[in-house]
Amino acid sequence: MSDFKDPFDSIRDHPFDAALSERYLVYALSTITARSLPDLRDGLKPVHRRLLWAMRLLRLEPSGAAPDVLVANPARNNTSYKKCARVVGDVIGKYHPHGDQSVYDAMVRLAQDFALRTPLVDGQGNFGNIDGDNAAAMRYTEARLTQAAADLMAGLDDGTVEFRPTYNGEEQEPEVFPGLFPNLLANGSSGIAVGMATSIPPHNIAEVIDAAMLLVDDREASHAALMALMKGPDFPTGGLLVDPPEVIAEAYATGRGSLRLRARWHKEDEGRGTWVAVVDEIPYGVAKGKLIEQIAQLIADRKLPILADVRDESDETLRIVLEPRARTVDPNVLMDGLFRMSDLENRFSLNMNVLDATRTPRVMGLRDVLLAWLAHQITVLVRRSQHRIEQIDSRLELLDGYIVAYLNLDRVIEIIRTEDEPKAVMMAEFGLTDRQVEAILNMRLRSLRKLEEMELRRERDALAAEREELQKLVDSKDRQKTRLKKDLAALRKRYTPESGVGARRTSLETAGPAREIPLEAMIEREPITVILSQRGWIRAMKGHGDLAATDALKFKEGDAFALAFHAQTTDKLLLAGSDGRFYTLGADKLPGGRGFGEPVRLMIDLANEADIVALMPAQPGGRLLLAASDGRGFLAPMDEVIAETRKGKQVVNLRKGAALKVARPVAADADSVAVIGENRKLVIFSLAELPEMTRGQGVQLQRYRDGGLADAVTLVLAQGLSWTMGGESGRTRTEPDLLPWRAARGAAGRMPPNGFPRDNRFD
Repeated sequence: MSDFKDPFDSIRDHPFDAALSERYLVYALSTITARSLPDLRDGLKPVHRRLLWAMRLLRLEPSGAAPDVLVANPARNNTSYKKCARVVGDVIGKYHPHGDQSVYDAMVRLAQDFALRTPLVDGQGNFGNIDGDNAAAMRYTEARLTQAAADLMAGLDDGTVEFRPTYNGEEQEPEVFPGLFPNLLANGSSGIAVGMATSIPPHNIAEVIDAAMLLVDDREASHAALMALMKGPDFPTGGLLVDPPEVIAEAYATGRGSLRLRARWHKEDEGRGTWVAVVDEIPYGVAKGKLIEQIAQLIADRKLPILADVRDESDETLRIVLEPRARTVDPNVLMDGLFRMSDLENRFSLNMNVLDATRTPRVMGLRDVLLAWLAHQITVLVRRSQHRIEQIDSRLELLDGYIVAYLNLDRVIEIIRTEDEPKAVMMAEFGLTDRQVEAILNMRLRSLRKLEEMELRRERDALAAEREELQKLVDSKDRQKTRLKKDLAALRKRYTPESGVGARRTSLETAGPAREIPLEAMIEREPITVILSQRGWIRAMKGHGDLAATDALKFKEGDAFALAFHAQTTDKLLLAGSDGRFYTLGADKLPGGRGFGEPVRLMIDLANEADIVALMPAQPGGRLLLAASDGRGFLAPMDEVIAETRKGKQVVNLRKGAALKVARPVAADADSVAVIGENRKLVIFSLAELPEMTRGQGVQLQRYRDGGLADAVTLVLAQGLSWTMGGESGRTRTEPDLLPWRAARGAAGRMPPNGFPRDNRFD
């Protein structure tokens, strides 16, 4: 019991905030450097690097791998697949002690050709699909490396990179891969760390290599020259990049930006004027199944009435069929609506935040990324050359010993036969090293033939010449650049644009934002006749009926006809209340002509004490003459009085006791205003004297001693003032000479012409 130590004896007092910040900083740094951000040199996160390394040790090289990738032992050059569970087990057991499912998910992504532009794992079995379905369990799937992964790991056996102990110190793993494959830009990367994130899109390998070779030739090449070769992302799912080139170039210059990606589609005629829109490619990262559900929900919610149906007819190739509501629908309008409302268009955030050679997180532009990657490749090239020089020196040492032995073969045999310690004697007599003597003593008898000596001399001369060239390469920056360009050119041939692997999939087509869909495009245009009763019941009859045939219309008991006019189902109807508020009704949403219709107050929040002053179709660009009972008024643009909600929009600010009396459309050629008061005084003045406002009280139109304004109208002065005569004749009378009633705005006016209606209305 004397050896027992109370654990509470080791407790130390420490400020909680300092302890928390210290531990959180350690966690944050671990997340940034060892989990979420890719290394600039090979474009991999640790889990991906460990997966590929474990697969390499399991002899899962691809079929047809480059000769320098395969090891010397033919037994190891196994091109068969192995169960993914075996790979994941090795990874979590030896290198990456995390959850098996997370490691398998990372492996699955490396095998998905719709997630990576150039997959690094060749999967066999169900590795998921673009619909968003998950991969099969790891016990069912198999995998091996691809040629791109082999290119990425080429040179691991040549002393090109440092190795470090694994987490338990039992194994070794490379700190970074040395291969020439430009994985960071070719396949991109995404991840969320603590306080930072990365989002790098995939690119076309041939374009990346072209841009890199330009920088090898000219380190000061302009950003514009780089973007001329490397035009932008090249996503595995294709699509259209619709941002202007200058926007894309600016994002790559700073390393931050947002790129707009749109689905590729075409119109297919089905005969007799019918057609469908077919989507061939969808934006990167969008699951097809969820996209179709999203579009189907738009149809169900009637948010896009011009779309009738969506069908998935995909097999090996993607094919989403969009059926319009009618053959008259504009295909571009339909697709613009889908681009605005669904993931057929989305944005890819560009954030080139990577770990540099010192494992420091940095947001870098395209030039900096390529230059840093080229610097890494130069380092790899030099280290490979130095490693080869060391191997040559080691072999030359043995060859020199062998040649000495051949030149003194009889004496060497004598020493071996007669001396108890031949090693020491040979070292002293011939000036050989311990390693040389050991190699001589281990020679086979059959190697003593004359031909073997000649082969040794030829090998020595070849190695000496190779060493000389390698040393020149190590000592010369220019030779290093030349060799790097040669290696890049050889790699480019493997991923040439003419091949299926290197052909660009994402097109660049500048296009503006998807247009706002006009109401008339959303609704099938049909003629209607709108009818309003005196008690505010509204309905719409199909077609343009006879507006004079009001006797045939039926109304509820105690109700009667108020007004009717022709319109289209695509029109917006303006309703003016006597309280100065304006409301908007959709003509397509009006109740049908059968029956009495519905109270308009159920459709808008018209105050109970307010009366309906006017109802008319809104005319884009049109104007309204607004006048209150106190004689004040102004002109208002129709576009500005349209209300978006049931509550309407206050347009006329009324003085106490006043009410909105007149809301009439202004004729395009009108130049004058006629106003008549309840005192039966008429005044006519120039339309130019009225201000145009979106809201207010306006100005005085006519002055009254008693009563107020009865009616107002705009007219063309040269055509005179016309009004409808009473009775059944329906005749119209015109007063051509209006000079007696012309005055300045705000005048009292004088009695109207003989025969003017007694109700003081211009109608």
